[in-house]
Amino acid sequence: MKAVVIRTFGHPDGLDVVDLPAPVPAPGQVRIATEAIGVGGVDAVIRRGTLAGHGFRAGHLLGSEVAGSVTAVGEGVDASWTGRRVWAFTGLSGGYAEQVVAAVEDIVPLPDGLTGVDAVTLGGSGVVAHFALDRARFAPGEAVLVRGAAGSIGITAVQLAARGGAGAVAVTTSSAERGARLRDLGATHVLDRSGAGGPDAPSGFDVVIDVVGGDQLPLFLDRLNPNGRFVAVGVVGGQPPADFGMRLMSAFRKSLSFATFSSDTVPGPERQAVRSAQFADAARGDLRTVVHEVLPLDQAALAHRRMDAGEVFGRVVLAP
Repeated sequence: MKAVVIRTFGHPDGLDVVDLPAPVPAPGQVRIATEAIGVGGVDAVIRRGTLAGHGFRAGHLLGSEVAGSVTAVGEGVDASWTGRRVWAFTGLSGGYAEQVVAAVEDIVPLPDGLTGVDAVTLGGSGVVAHFALDRARFAPGEAVLVRGAAGSIGITAVQLAARGGAGAVAVTTSSAERGARLRDLGATHVLDRSGAGGPDAPSGFDVVIDVVGGDQLPLFLDRLNPNGRFVAVGVVGGQPPADFGMRLMSAFRKSLSFATFSSDTVPGPERQAVRSAQFADAARGDLRTVVHEVLPLDQAALAHRRMDAGEVFGRVVLAP
């Protein structure tokens, strides 16, 4: 089968298309013939070598979420899964391939009317957006800022905050055109990447959901209202300054909170319940997915170049 691995960390050109043996499902696993493969921010972070200390090595097969049809099941798995269309989480590897394996507890059946492309655009990011707002104790009427809203996590967070009755939903993004698209999805105020915006934008926010991180993160801690909550869900812009916590201490009397969030800390059944509900919402048109582009699997390097250049609005999807 065709698969995409990291030959050398760093530039997207370090990705190679290779031939590998088709995986055999172990006990508790299923094998899936992929029809759509999500290209996520974590894939880019791994490819750049940012997480080298976590054990990633040359030859790593990228990809964490796919959609497709179950073609085989391992020992202990109900044979009725065979032939069903599913979304699957493959961990932090294994997804950029024509065939993948996943644990049966990490698959979700796809409802009629939901394409595989839409499933991998929403499947991982939707759960992060949902639980990030939940961990931030978001309540109706509050002002929310989504920093880095042009990606699939941010796009879903904007919609969920608007649907949840936010008093304001501000976004940071890189252009007026992207701002207009985010307004169509529920944003009420558009700021530039530094957080500057129109005169009607809130001066402070009750909740900040941050996908970006990077050296400007402390500036957005300053934008929190008293009792404000900041939840970091990604570091696509790099790690924040080592001393960013001093911003919180200097504003001690505002009772601010900072948290990181990974969906790995949510029990599997809770993740899957939210994911199933969001898939149903998307199939009905109540939750929108935004697909930037669908590319062949062998153009994974191009997908990563587009992400590195900041060209992507929504999600790039690979199709074998």
